[in-house]
Amino acid sequence: MAQKSVLIVEDEITQSTLLEGIVTRAGYVPFVAQTGAEALDFMEDKQGEAIDIVLLDLVMPGMDGLEVLQKLRPQKPNLPVIMLTAHSSINTVVDAMRAGANDFIVKPASAERIRTAISAGLETASLVGEIEPMQKGLSIAGFDSLVGDSPAMQRAVELARKASTASIPVLIDGESGVGKEVFARAIHAASERADRPFVAVNCGAIPENLVESILFGHEKGAFTGATEKRIGKFEEANGGTLFLDEVGELPADVQVKLLRALQEREIDPVGGKTSIKVDIRVISATNRTLADCVAEGSFREDLFYRLNVYPINLPPLRNRREDIPALVQHFLKLIPEMEALPERNISQAALSALINYHWPGNIRQLQNAIFRAVILSERDTLEPPDFPHLNGLQPAMTVDTSSTQIQLPPQPQGGFSAGVNAESPLISLVANEGHVRRLADIECEVIRRTISHYDGKMAEVARRLGIGRSTLYRKLEEYGLKR
Repeated sequence: MAQKSVLIVEDEITQSTLLEGIVTRAGYVPFVAQTGAEALDFMEDKQGEAIDIVLLDLVMPGMDGLEVLQKLRPQKPNLPVIMLTAHSSINTVVDAMRAGANDFIVKPASAERIRTAISAGLETASLVGEIEPMQKGLSIAGFDSLVGDSPAMQRAVELARKASTASIPVLIDGESGVGKEVFARAIHAASERADRPFVAVNCGAIPENLVESILFGHEKGAFTGATEKRIGKFEEANGGTLFLDEVGELPADVQVKLLRALQEREIDPVGGKTSIKVDIRVISATNRTLADCVAEGSFREDLFYRLNVYPINLPPLRNRREDIPALVQHFLKLIPEMEALPERNISQAALSALINYHWPGNIRQLQNAIFRAVILSERDTLEPPDFPHLNGLQPAMTVDTSSTQIQLPPQPQGGFSAGVNAESPLISLVANEGHVRRLADIECEVIRRTISHYDGKMAEVARRLGIGRSTLYRKLEEYGLKR
């Protein structure tokens, strides 16, 4: 697998050298720019296409980091950017997050903090939404641009069409990558609010201490560092639609305020003295089973019923494989238009391989696979070798329902804890010396294999294991697992 590349944008030579060493020791390939203008020129050049993540200093002479990010984000909407600064405040963090930063690090930071941020940013990059031009097209054409004629897809579309005729809350449920935001945009585009704002918020990507401020806004002086008034996402969406993705990740105190906002149709900015009336239509989405979260006590039951007025379940791609040929043709037409490339065809062998793959990342993973193949292939017709990153496009795992034993693909030697046969598709309870293995060792192995099975898609791993993503990352750190 090719090494990931990191662009370091830092004007101080000492800091730049330090970061370059950390990045190199972490196994990434560093590139360095000393000014914002130099960084933008680099990203516009051909070599900028190889950059996987950016470490961006906030305070630089000439063009500062925020300006660089604002100019970079429209061209690279899914490129992870980590902001670095020695001068932090709540307003600075909010400005960086609003501009599209994935993380915010206060200097000086430990090498471990920087490595963790890079790793998390790269992980997020594999899970972020659909290609931006496709989303924009769907926001205009609505349901006419949704691809797929399978019965499961048509049932979901029919429910969504009916939802667009009213302003009742909609909860879209489905695995990561099935297109929940695409459906939300289609519902908005077909509704009476189509000419008003559509504001999307990924609740799982906002730092916990900023969720309330970003959703509801804050007044000047509301807390240390609040030097000016900020409106929240609710006010931004006033008159239109607010899409709350990963709503199950909201902290408990914010769930209370969200419930009140939905019930009373008004919000209370942080530090505000009066409530503000808002007229919005809320569409929420989750890749977790919220009913289970309610049972666990991590999600409010009254909020669940308020959001779950009109549920829509989007099927995973493996349950509607008959839609894959149409999706492939759709992406083969869309991507060359976006990148000004010649159109590509696909061979029957490659198409069959795509149809037979289990697609743990769903439509997003399929789209990215086609995107990479179109960009990198020198053939007019795509063949199976043009999709090497899908592990040979192996078919989905098989489930023996008579014995309830799941047959996992064989793992490489050395990838398991002591006492486990690396060729066995099952996880052993007993170690080689005959004693029962420690519970922690078994849990570590379950997590390791689950990550491998779902191609490192951490949101799906957490969902399948029935734990929160923060819990999963904590266990990765605890067991020393390398993603």
